[in-house]
Amino acid sequence: MEHPRDEPTDALWSRLRLIEGQPLADRAEAYGSLHDELMKRLESAPRGDARDAAPGPR
Repeated sequence: MEHPRDEPTDALWSRLRLIEGQPLADRAEAYGSLHDELMKRLESAPRGDARDAAPGPR
């Protein structure tokens, strides 16, 4: 059974494969853009309590 969370991972892998197929100079620029995009997404994500993310017994 596919999990809904697999789709973004698949999209990221597809994008990484596309970047890897580019010439080196273009690759560097594409990785920089990807980094900036991911940082913006992380910074805009809701922040939970650190205890909520910690594994183990509560």
